[in-house]
Order: sequence, then structure tokens, then C-alpha cells
Amino acid sequence: MHDPREITIQDFTYTLPEEKIALYPLPQRDASKLLVYKNEQVKEDVYSNLPAHLPAGSLLVFNNTRVINARLRFKKSSGGIIEVFCLEPYEQLNEYSSIMRKTGAVKWKCFVGGAAKWKEKELLIENEKLTIKARLIEKLSDAYVIEFSWLPDSLSFAEVIETAGDIPLPPYIKRATNTADKSRYQTIYAKHDGSVAAPTAGLHFTDTIFEKLAAKQIEKEYITLHVGAGTFKPVKAASMKDHDMHAEWLDVSIELIRKILEKKNDVIAVGTTSARTIETLYWLGVKAFLQPGLQSLVLNQWDVYESPLKEINLSVEEALQTLISWIKEQGQTQIFTQTQLLIMPGYHFKIIKAIITNFHQPQSTLLLLVAAATKGKWRVIYDHALLNDFRFLSYGDGNLIFI
Repeated sequence: MHDPREITIQDFTYTLPEEKIALYPLPQRDASKLLVYKNEQVKEDVYSNLPAHLPAGSLLVFNNTRVINARLRFKKSSGGIIEVFCLEPYEQLNEYSSIMRKTGAVKWKCFVGGAAKWKEKELLIENEKLTIKARLIEKLSDAYVIEFSWLPDSLSFAEVIETAGDIPLPPYIKRATNTADKSRYQTIYAKHDGSVAAPTAGLHFTDTIFEKLAAKQIEKEYITLHVGAGTFKPVKAASMKDHDMHAEWLDVSIELIRKILEKKNDVIAVGTTSARTIETLYWLGVKAFLQPGLQSLVLNQWDVYESPLKEINLSVEEALQTLISWIKEQGQTQIFTQTQLLIMPGYHFKIIKAIITNFHQPQSTLLLLVAAATKGKWRVIYDHALLNDFRFLSYGDGNLIFI
């Protein structure tokens, strides 16, 4: 097999005209167009008919992360504005919600717009409800550590950014946010605060679709993977061996792992984040099998392409049962960790049989995942979509790909 690390990102580019990028969602979530790719054939439909294309009795796995108001605009004493984009907590995490519940002060890893103009010790946001101070603690290679503190200090960080922050639309949606974005850039099942980008495949789902799924005995379950800004990070390295894949936090219960075991031949991922999480579970089980005494399980970027992991051919049952046992040994009922799994051509899917996803940017790791799922035939899908008025990226249309 060709070494995936030698993949050249130029082979995964296409021309995406500006007018193909959806700047606004359609009025009705499930009215978006749906491209179905199965047995190397392409069909067109709409999302409201999605259940008709899914096997009866299958399992859909959704990501129930909730997008936080990650953009904060601080004022300098001169009146100028510095925008701070919250990426992820900088503090030690045992689970995500405890950081969102923190009162008084927190430290976050952030992007800072116009950081060179930040000369003061503290920046402020003040309104009639609260006062927020931002203090620059440390410069990292790719971001800054910012300490936020606020009054009244009885408020949680979740409440603070909900009040003072703005929804973080992707950089390619070149417009100001509006009131509708607060609901439309969230899935209807969003639950756990933490993402700075929506798991966009889920934006198309409605209660009506859920009713149709139930009528076909199609079950739905939820994982939580908090989507980072790295999801929009273009691959700038010529070959993948020089690209640093972003890590994201995942939270999965033993109950869900058991459900995946039960439905192992009919698991369908809603979105790339769900796909990465489900596949990560298999590999974490392999790691636990190889090194039973590990105190923490994390999946790094190249683990699955290197020995010893790539040499082991555990069944899904063996891997997931091993993972369940490892979680229990830690005295836990769920696993909370990070994954850097990079799915690209050369990767063999272990669990998922299909993926529902949007149309992604050229030269992105998300497009590489689609290329892996289509066994390299991604251009068939994308050429069809470009020629047939499909809308692209976060607020656009989507596709159902059978692997």
C-alpha cells in the first residue's frame, strides 16, 4: 500500500466558485438537496427523503456538541477593537462541562485578531449586564493563552460568552452574523457546549426526519466531539507527512459503545466528526489491547498508519470489548479524550458503513476523508454537485456516501 503520508494535497483540489458557497441556510432545514453515492452511482434527492435511502434497522450516530459564542470583541482604551476567538480550554480537563461551568475566571487558548496592537495589560468588554477582562498570558506557536475574568463573578463562563460573545460563522461565510444564525448554526439536538464550529451534516435534520427514521426502526444515538477551528484549516504542506492534524475532544459513553457493537454492520455516521469519533473508538480499543496497563488513551495523528497498530487485525468486537473493559478499569462509565485521527486515502474504515456529510473545501482534511470513503472517487460526487447547482460548505447541501 502506498504510504498515506506521501499523499500530495494538490491532488485534492477543485475550483469552487464563490457563488457556489452558501452564505445563508435555506428557510427549511430538510429542503436542502441530497446527493446519494452508492455502488459508484450518483442519485439526487432532498434531505426530507433521507430515511428512504437508509437500511431499515440501522443506527445513525449524531454529534450533539453545541456551538459556543466563541467570538469576543474587546475594546482598547483608544477605542479600537481586538477580536478574541476562543478555541479550547487551556486548563487540565477531565470533562468539558466543568470548564463551561467555571465562575470568576478561566484560561483559554485563543486566536487574537490584531494581536500586535494589544499593548495594554487588560482589555475590556462592558455592558449593563457584565464586565469582562482579558489578559494575555502567553504566546504559543499557533495561538495565545488568554485569562478571562468577569463581574458578577457568580456567572459561569458559559453564561458570560452566551451574553457577550458572537456565533463563530466559518471564515468563508463572508458576512456579519444575524439573529437567525444563533439557531440555524446549531443542530436541533445540540446539547453540550464546546464547539467553535457546527457539525454541519446535522444542520439538515428536523423532527419530521426523526419521525420517518423511527418508522423504519432506524435508531439514533449521540456522541460528543467538540469541533475545533482546525476543521477549517487548509492543508498548506505539500505532502501530508508535514501537516499537523488538529486534535479534538471526544466524550463517549459505554452504553453507546455497546450499541455500536450491537449494530456493528449497520452504523452510519452523521458528519465527519461522528465518523472520526466512531473509528477512533476502534483504534483506542486496539491500543488498550496492545498495552493493557495504559492509564490514558489518546489517538495521535499517525498511530493507525504505523506499527504496531497497523499490524494488528482485531475484530470490531474484540476492539470495542477491550475498550469497554479498559474504561471500567479506570472506574469510569465513559471515555473523555482527544483524537487526532486523520482519515485519508489508504485508510480502511473499521466500523462505519456510510457517512452523511456536506460538501467540503478544496485541499482540506475533510475532503481527504470523503476521498477515503469513496475509495478515491470523490471527483464523481463533486463534479456532479458543481454542475447541478448544489450549494457548498457549512450552510450548503450534502451527500450520503455508502462506503
